[in-house]
Amino acid sequence: MAQNGVTTRPDKTIFSVRAPNATAMWLCLFRGEDEQRHAMVRDAENWICTLQGDLTGARYGYRADGRWAPDEGHWFDPAKLLVDPYAIELDRRFVQAPELAQRGVETAYWVPRAVVQGALQQVPLQLPVFTKGGLIYEINVRAFTMLHPDVPQALRGTVAALGHPAVIAHLSKLAVSAIELMPIIAWIDERHLPPLGLTNAWGYNPVAMMALDPGLCPGGVAELRDAVAALHAAGIGVLLDLVLNHSGESDFEGGVLSLRGLDDSAYARDDVGQLINDTGCGNTLDFAQGWVRQLALNALRHFVRRCGIDGFRFDLAPVLARGPGFDAHAPFFAELAADPLLADRVLIAEPWDIGPGGYQLGNFPATWLEWNDRFRDDVRRFWRGDGTVGAQAKRLAGSSDVFGADCRSINFLAAHDGFTLADTVAYEARDNFANGEDNRDGHGENYSWNNGVEGPSADPAIIAARRTDLRALLMTLFASTGTIMLTAGDEFGRTQHGNNNAYCQDNPIGWINWDSRDRDLESFVAELSRARAARLAAYRTLPEGGGWFHPEGRAMAPADWENTATDGFDFIPPPVSLRPPLKVRRAARVIEG
Repeated sequence: MAQNGVTTRPDKTIFSVRAPNATAMWLCLFRGEDEQRHAMVRDAENWICTLQGDLTGARYGYRADGRWAPDEGHWFDPAKLLVDPYAIELDRRFVQAPELAQRGVETAYWVPRAVVQGALQQVPLQLPVFTKGGLIYEINVRAFTMLHPDVPQALRGTVAALGHPAVIAHLSKLAVSAIELMPIIAWIDERHLPPLGLTNAWGYNPVAMMALDPGLCPGGVAELRDAVAALHAAGIGVLLDLVLNHSGESDFEGGVLSLRGLDDSAYARDDVGQLINDTGCGNTLDFAQGWVRQLALNALRHFVRRCGIDGFRFDLAPVLARGPGFDAHAPFFAELAADPLLADRVLIAEPWDIGPGGYQLGNFPATWLEWNDRFRDDVRRFWRGDGTVGAQAKRLAGSSDVFGADCRSINFLAAHDGFTLADTVAYEARDNFANGEDNRDGHGENYSWNNGVEGPSADPAIIAARRTDLRALLMTLFASTGTIMLTAGDEFGRTQHGNNNAYCQDNPIGWINWDSRDRDLESFVAELSRARAARLAAYRTLPEGGGWFHPEGRAMAPADWENTATDGFDFIPPPVSLRPPLKVRRAARVIEG
């Protein structure tokens, strides 16, 4: 069987695409908007077309014919131009349109063409540029750079901007171990957004697993590779946030763009044939299918071998282990661990989805790190005043109640999803009316508080209280056991004005305002981070032994841990430990360690 995707040789170019149930397939080559169709030949489950010459740079797509029976998973429609699931570069961004879901309606106007790639440069393999326990810095590429005053206008909003000296200087100032890029794979807007005049600003709705978004990464693979190289030269790793759990083809009412028009078995269905919606996005990729796993693994290998990527964060990661229930020993985990290119990469799970048994915090393989939302919630509640010192101590100590002695926790206070850190101490309720859903979207419970006034305040006392709270939260993060994560801009008080679901705000609500940043807070965070980085080994695990003491000086009693009136505690590590003593006082907003 031919290799999936496109293979170029000096004398010929081979196109191969999987479509086992199609009755006919065509390769479509484009010059401008003119289309030339070439019949393909079946090769087992694939279809092949071999053309003379090296067609590097040519633009192409596919069309498939066969049964139209969506209830049975057959969506064959020759009017639908289909994107190669193995596409590496696209010539334009995806555009949402009703025609994409209408049978018999031509879609070439709306659908990007893939671009044939010649032999791509390979990056020399090296160990990941990342240290467990270090600081991961989550970045929305466009939002991070759109208003950056020191980044040239032509680079703003692109991956190339990440390699700019001003950006690298900021990351180095914060002692960032690795940046984690929110999705940069080509995505499509959700159907409800265009009528509202909104667009998807986060990218969690991809269509092709390997194709970089032409808007964020117009220079393609080379642009990402060069940015990674610049960051590596500064000692900063690069992690990609990948969405392998669903595609932008959406639910039963969604468009026919790629996999759906080629082989709908990519999507999981229940016993009566209905699409499974464990992602909340209308469909779920079926990782019980070996060919789906192979597509995902090939995407990961591509980014490691050709771009030098250090690791991956997997959105709604339980889907990767479903078949349909979650299996801690799922095939995908074993295949990753056995792969010579992927086994040593940094692997991070968002350990929940919305399907049955979807909350799997602590249940991923021992080599994986996991986003720990219990850290976020327990730490917020402690400083809000209704959480216990027992919960605060567990999170500071590495969440051994979840992970055991080997801490795999990624501790975070805020992420792209939810309130920003500054909004956590300025808003009690979300303000998502700009999203066009009557404020029904986004998390309802954020364990936030406003210090007496909802939203902006000119009262010096309230401003001071909020700054004190932010410092207490940040000191907790940097004193915690495990790997830590900070979302870009939270180090200097970025706000989304109470919007805790700004996925559709590609505008100043979602963009980071560099001119209004709190430079004192930024310096405070940089000092915390440098101090932690200087003795990083001390924060990977909590030392055995040591003593836990009440603020009155006596040993903590069981009742003290669960009493919300207990003001704090002290942890005195054993004498041989590199870990500094830990002091927590809630009323005084003090944490040292």
